[in-house]
Amino acid sequence: MDWRTIGAAAAAILAFWTVPAAAQAPLAPATYDGLKVTFCGTSGPLPVKDRAKTCVAIQAGPAMYMVDVGPESTKNMQAWRMPMAAARAVFLTHLHSDHIGEVGEFNMQSWVAGRPAPLILVGPPGTDKVADGFNEVYGPDHGFRNAHHEHDAVKLPIAAGLLKAQVVPVPASGTAVVWNQDGLKVTAIVVHHNPATPAYGYRFDYKGRSVVVSGDTIKWPPLAAAAKGADVLIHEAQNADMTRQMVQGLQMMGNGRMSSIMADTLTYHTTPVEAADIARMAGVKRLVLYHITQAGLPMFTPEAFTRGMDAGGPLDWRISRDGMTIELPAGSPDIKFGQF
Repeated sequence: MDWRTIGAAAAAILAFWTVPAAAQAPLAPATYDGLKVTFCGTSGPLPVKDRAKTCVAIQAGPAMYMVDVGPESTKNMQAWRMPMAAARAVFLTHLHSDHIGEVGEFNMQSWVAGRPAPLILVGPPGTDKVADGFNEVYGPDHGFRNAHHEHDAVKLPIAAGLLKAQVVPVPASGTAVVWNQDGLKVTAIVVHHNPATPAYGYRFDYKGRSVVVSGDTIKWPPLAAAAKGADVLIHEAQNADMTRQMVQGLQMMGNGRMSSIMADTLTYHTTPVEAADIARMAGVKRLVLYHITQAGLPMFTPEAFTRGMDAGGPLDWRISRDGMTIELPAGSPDIKFGQF
């Protein structure tokens, strides 16, 4: 093997490791003066090529916060070299698997990247069980990594690698401030996703900018009230007509079990037209649809999925995709969309 072959191999190894290693930068490079949103996963629970399960990252100042961490989303964050060491908290909307499935992996990877303290897991009753379960499952892994890698410049204190639950009881008023640190205020909003209850949306307010994430819910006017005047509403969407096509198609294929399960989903999601109604009621500046159940299926086109959204009046909206970013700089009305 000559020096060129060795050099190429070394370059390949370096390229591989710099994806997760880029997240090991200190908190300062992660600072964003305002709110920056990154869609790390935008699909529903069905497997979709090029879309991870639900996950939204929100940077506020020197820290990063997550709303749900669905399967495949951590891989995206590493590939995009996001500042995972800056993670402070994960806000769970509810406890369906497509929203919590990669909490353990994200916790581990952000710890290895250099997160200096336990990751706070904020969510509805049952969140403590999620935290305890992942802590137990990843316990041996954390011990191995600590024993192998904590030396010289690398510090991997096991205590910093833990998940720490902050359970949010159902607020009687329908909303409750659940985080108020370093200028960031996060408000939990009760939404309707029965029988997956309680379920919350979250509003993030920082330096005069605001983002609301619906989580999974039916059309829910109290969410519009809580989102009043926000810069951006990120709202789940499932096209009911397409869902009915899926129900019929599965039945014709002889898969009555999945046909019945898909039919059930009609009772606890929001259509794109309904999401547009909520956005208009709230008077938000932008609506972004996420948790796109039908994305990747043969019947899906953006035009068919969103048909009727404009009928209710003017509204600036778009469909999210993995890697989409939204920047809301402090001291400015600008809303800047980008893409990893």
